[in-house]
Amino acid sequence: MDRQHINDLIAAAEKHGCCYLINEPLSRHTTFKVGGECSFLTFVNSERALATFLKYCTDNGVRLLVLGNGSNVLCSDKGFDGACLVIGRDFQGIRMTDETTIEAQSGCTLMQLCSFALQNSLTGLEFAYGIPGTVGGGVFMNAGAYDGDISKVILSAEAIDFSGKPMSFSADQMQLCYRGSIFQHIDCVITKAVFRLQKGSREEIKSKMDDLMSRRKSKQPLEFPSAGSTFKRPTGNFAGKLIDECGLRGYTVGGAQVSEKHCGFVINKGGATFDDIVTLIKNIQNIVFDKTGYSLQCEVRIIE
Repeated sequence: MDRQHINDLIAAAEKHGCCYLINEPLSRHTTFKVGGECSFLTFVNSERALATFLKYCTDNGVRLLVLGNGSNVLCSDKGFDGACLVIGRDFQGIRMTDETTIEAQSGCTLMQLCSFALQNSLTGLEFAYGIPGTVGGGVFMNAGAYDGDISKVILSAEAIDFSGKPMSFSADQMQLCYRGSIFQHIDCVITKAVFRLQKGSREEIKSKMDDLMSRRKSKQPLEFPSAGSTFKRPTGNFAGKLIDECGLRGYTVGGAQVSEKHCGFVINKGGATFDDIVTLIKNIQNIVFDKTGYSLQCEVRIIE
């Protein structure tokens, strides 16, 4: 990205009061703790600012990377020659719109959303307690766990397209499916989502959340950097089970490893590079296919 584009983006950030960083390592903004320098990174603080950045980048051919909490993403060590828009800490508004409906900005974490629901004795989001993503990322991926997913509780969402125009979506229009949505196929950024829940017992909701968190801690390698579950669940089976049956528990390439606690997770054991992780993922896919006939689809977004 040339200096003029960087200067223009800096001016836009300052105009809207957005914090920004130049040549910022993406490893500081992803849960895998991997990724080279990004030419320009800003923390978006309003829909107006987001529209400005999206339109500028689109009109001027500047590469765009949008991050929330940085989970489910693997960024190249070579860096990103473009603009990274972080929809996170400065975009976390959350409120009740009626007795059973919550509206949350897309930078709000799923943990914050779940805690807010608990405070208001609303049930339906317990499954998401512990998922390391934002509301925007959760809708984008139709995040789910323990027999629940976003599609079961979402009412509507709003977004801004890459030309800076607002968009609205009903639940049906989002085309939510297993780890997928329409947002993966169109150029827009989710700005907020509305969730319809049900009144429940605060004690029972907290008990279920605590139980699910305990299960996550006991079964998932939360003590190591990762992007979360690495592969989508293949029809009729489970990725972690197939990987384990192929003898790949603990299989290592450089600093990347198949978790010994849960084979469905590739972790950064320490000092893992982008190439280490990509090679490990491809090796797992090849070995599992050769031995079982199952084709594992990577769930992690790879940014080069």
